[in-house]
Amino acid sequence: MTFALSQEQIEVRDLVRRVAQERVAHRAAEIDRTAEYPQDMFDLLRELGLFTLPFPPEYGGSGSLLSAAVAIEELGRVCYNTAYLLLVQWAPLGAILAGGTPEQKACLLPGLADGRLRAAFSLTEPQSGSDVAGIKTRARRDGANYVLNGSKIWCTNAGVADFVLIACKVDEGDEVSFFIVERGTPGFTVGSREDKMGARGVPSYAIFLDDVRLPAQNRLGGEGGKFKDVMEALNQSRPLIAARAVGCAQGAMDHAVAFIKGRRAFGQTVSDFQGVRWIVADMAIQIEAARQLTYAAAAAVDAGKRGAEMATLAAAAKCFASDVAMKVATDAVQLFGAAGISNDYPINRYFRDAKVLQIIEGTNQIQRNIVARNIIGPGKR
Repeated sequence: MTFALSQEQIEVRDLVRRVAQERVAHRAAEIDRTAEYPQDMFDLLRELGLFTLPFPPEYGGSGSLLSAAVAIEELGRVCYNTAYLLLVQWAPLGAILAGGTPEQKACLLPGLADGRLRAAFSLTEPQSGSDVAGIKTRARRDGANYVLNGSKIWCTNAGVADFVLIACKVDEGDEVSFFIVERGTPGFTVGSREDKMGARGVPSYAIFLDDVRLPAQNRLGGEGGKFKDVMEALNQSRPLIAARAVGCAQGAMDHAVAFIKGRRAFGQTVSDFQGVRWIVADMAIQIEAARQLTYAAAAAVDAGKRGAEMATLAAAAKCFASDVAMKVATDAVQLFGAAGISNDYPINRYFRDAKVLQIIEGTNQIQRNIVARNIIGPGKR
């Protein structure tokens, strides 16, 4: 898949890079330290009109996932959590765009697009992360309503969301659908906040459903649910996770280079040691490889690629880029020496956030399974 950044995408990159440096970077450490939701950063993204970036022009966007990837990378370079604010808005927006009824789209998408509404997306349960077939939360039809029972974990953004898209198995079968559950619905409870190693500024929560009664029109997509359409939309958004990893890796290298150029040992600047220079060269090579793969995956979405071909490319981008982020962050901590394990320096934040990226949105082992299945075929069970 070939691509080249358009003039508009270059302008998006330069704008977000400038804003990230001038208005976001100074907040990154405090957001991580306090683990408090950064409302000021949400307001900034809303002010810039970035929430609609990957979505069609009728919602104020560019219609380009590559543009969105560029923006995510630049924000992730200085603050993982601010970049995350875009992604947690985009997941439910993309799901509704792909699988919602016309009425659901008209009701919810304008508010999500301009930031008047916030949402969360809930799939994971204690016994089933990437194993969608293992979902135990149930939606039982009761006349004109559905009654939901079950629990979820790692529901990011639930604490501030106006509504949550929750995956349930319908009735007694294995059919999975998403339901729109509004904040304040009787029986719907947001539990305690997870104390996370990384990605601390956008909290994740357990959620509980105890006889939550919803009208049938709250089933995303109506009868039938359009679950496959929603999951395909999530697959298409996976390059954005890769873009966040590229930004994390680039930011870690930026900090490491600045540190070694300003530090002396054994009578010379640390950056003059050949071994150190090779480490930095490897960082740069790996980051650029990850960037090119990520941009190619995003451009493939824009070009209309779908199905197994797109799934393979998206999984490869997410897996490779997040592994690179972890490798680069690990080497960056090493270059900082003892300072790398001190909370007085930012590099340990990149290290912790990089580890998160190897796990979320499908672990890298799951991504490798996707690639292998599409090359070799399904394995034996």
